[in-house]
Amino acid sequence: MLKGKKILLGITGGIAAYKSAYIIRLLVKNNCEVKVVVTPAVKDFISHLTLSTLSKNPVYHRFFDPGSGDWDSHVELAEWADLMLIAPLTANTMAKMVTGIADNILLTTYLSAKCPIIIAPAMDLNMYKHPATTENLAKLEARGHHIIPVVEGELASGICGEGRMAEPEDIVLFLHQVIKSKT
Repeated sequence: MLKGKKILLGITGGIAAYKSAYIIRLLVKNNCEVKVVVTPAVKDFISHLTLSTLSKNPVYHRFFDPGSGDWDSHVELAEWADLMLIAPLTANTMAKMVTGIADNILLTTYLSAKCPIIIAPAMDLNMYKHPATTENLAKLEARGHHIIPVVEGELASGICGEGRMAEPEDIVLFLHQVIKSKT
């Protein structure tokens, strides 16, 4: 189902960002073309070198190269994609998506995307259960976004509960199901 699909993977700056490397590997093994767009905080969790090596494409992390002036067009990136997966999705970026804030290339690309959007939230239990977060998830779902449910387990804070991002294999399986439902 995924073979030949152009997947735009958005990665936000949370501890679950390390799982994005595994997601990329699985997508490439499924013969997808993968491009990666990140928020500025991602560099604190996983390197652009790792992401670009695994995806076989540059990582989009800024609007333009200050050295050359070359512009990374968020519009072209959004039009290229058959689907956009944002995994992990932090509470911060989720709130910006809901309100239309476009202060980084991931968000401007998201706002330009016409393809299906699939999100995999990841955050601590109290953040996940907060009314602002539950309202934001409901708003994104009402917009037609596909939400990969969080799982219960040990979180980075050391507590156990909901908020853990789904495992990469389950995320890719979810993508298969979304594409299958569209055909």
